[in-house]
Amino acid sequence: MDFNVKKLASDAGVFFTRAVQFTEEKLGQAEKTELDPHLENLIARADCTKNWTEKILRQTEVLLQPNPSARIEEFIYDKLEKKLPSKTTNAELLGQYMLDAAAEFGPGTPYGSTLITVGEYQKRLGGAEREFLQSSAAAFLTPLRNFLEGDWRTISKERRLLENRRLDLDICKARLKKAKQAEAKAAAAPDFQETRPRNYVLSASASALLSEEVDKAEHELRVAQTEFDRQAEVTRLLLEGISSTHLNHQRCLQEFAEAQATYYAQCHHYMQDLQRELNRPSSSSGATVPSSSSSQRLSTLVMDQTQLPVTGARKAKVLYDYEAHDASELTLLADELITVHTVPGMDPDWLVGERGNEKGKVPVTYLELLS
Repeated sequence: MDFNVKKLASDAGVFFTRAVQFTEEKLGQAEKTELDPHLENLIARADCTKNWTEKILRQTEVLLQPNPSARIEEFIYDKLEKKLPSKTTNAELLGQYMLDAAAEFGPGTPYGSTLITVGEYQKRLGGAEREFLQSSAAAFLTPLRNFLEGDWRTISKERRLLENRRLDLDICKARLKKAKQAEAKAAAAPDFQETRPRNYVLSASASALLSEEVDKAEHELRVAQTEFDRQAEVTRLLLEGISSTHLNHQRCLQEFAEAQATYYAQCHHYMQDLQRELNRPSSSSGATVPSSSSSQRLSTLVMDQTQLPVTGARKAKVLYDYEAHDASELTLLADELITVHTVPGMDPDWLVGERGNEKGKVPVTYLELLS
């Protein structure tokens, strides 16, 4: 292996000199160049952003995945840049167990039919949870990780380089100060024997060497100052980009909140539907099951009610698919536009929706009302 011995020795010398300067500054034995107050504020703001981003990311991961082993597995797959296999959620697994139990007990029994009903809705809840986890990871967790693993690493690298440039600048300042002190000391204490030709020549030679040393130190100081100023400007530009990071994280946070709202609205609606299913009278309990003709009359009655004076007729956008449970409801398709209104005495969780010649009840949680 080919080693550049001179470069290695030079780098070692620079490292040692910086270490000495840093130690003397900590002990108060050397002067330290202070950064611009604006740059200091930017650095403090960046550190605060990094610390809180780490805490929010870590706690969000705990919220979305409470199982530490599962989080470690996700971390390993992420570092290996491999796609994590899709897993069944706990609610989906519970729903499948209920369906299997219903098949064992008999789907025609009251207990078996109830297990089927509850199991189906548990699987729906699990599907909604999986969609929420996927959308949250893409819209919120990934941008936070990208900042910590990308932008922040670049900022940290430039800050370390700025610190090295500052140490080099202070080393040059100390070197120039020592050179000037030596020159002044030599000028203040002349050799009384310099009248002799030999001593005069030696004194003049020493004075020239000291003057040359001062000029060299001044040149090195100018170079170090230029490099420090250039690196300070690069670091400042990167740190000012933290404002854009805040805007990006704000947008991601809004998307995360919207994903949460959609998820909880779905869960709320599924549980309302489940309660209606469980409270619906069945033939096994002695209640009369409505015939198809009576269901048609019920549907006609609901449609007749919509002829009553309506309030607040407006357009609405469907957020996600909805399948009607009976003839009084209207099946919805995601992203379509419908007209909705309410009637006096109607359940506030429902509206009457119209799509062309079709009309029926629709759940409010599946809609985005437009102005």
